[in-house]
Amino acid sequence: MTTGRPRASSREVLSEAACELFLERGYDATSVTDVAVRAGVSRSSFFNYFESKEAILWSSLDRRIDRLRARVPLSEPVAGLIELCDGFAPDSLALALVHAEAMGVQDEIERGAAVRQARIARALSASWSALGAPPVAAEIAGAAHAAAVMIAIEGWARSGAGRSSLPDELARALAVAAATLPSLAGATTGLD
Repeated sequence: MTTGRPRASSREVLSEAACELFLERGYDATSVTDVAVRAGVSRSSFFNYFESKEAILWSSLDRRIDRLRARVPLSEPVAGLIELCDGFAPDSLALALVHAEAMGVQDEIERGAAVRQARIARALSASWSALGAPPVAAEIAGAAHAAAVMIAIEGWARSGAGRSSLPDELARALAVAAATLPSLAGATTGLD
């Protein structure tokens, strides 16, 4: 009979172990080795799932952004954002957003959010450019809509991820960003 965590590892087990340690020790004081030991796996097993400690926080969103970017140019950029957030479940990112100070991840969240927002913005800008939007209009709309996504995710997490609705948060944020939608002759924006 074995005790403790099972030897089989997974993203969820590693993520849970990392979040526990971030809360106990802080982000900077927690190493990849610490996470692997807490999860009951080898350090090399950790790297089968995550490329870095930072990736633990962002992996779910990063996979979604990668799927969005693989489809660029999007024929309906706003609809692509709705799909990006569809089915988003509470995870290590939501926990870190809520407990950033206790985990000591404020700077990491700020840096990481900026990177993800920029990746989303580039995908959207390229899509609106492909649909015929002038470059400046495409860039502004991309930036505004990417910010709307990140603001919606943060609002959702802080209001109780799982208790509130990310689609509702996103709809509110996209309604504000809609003022930046470029005029496209004969093209769809995703809000049609």
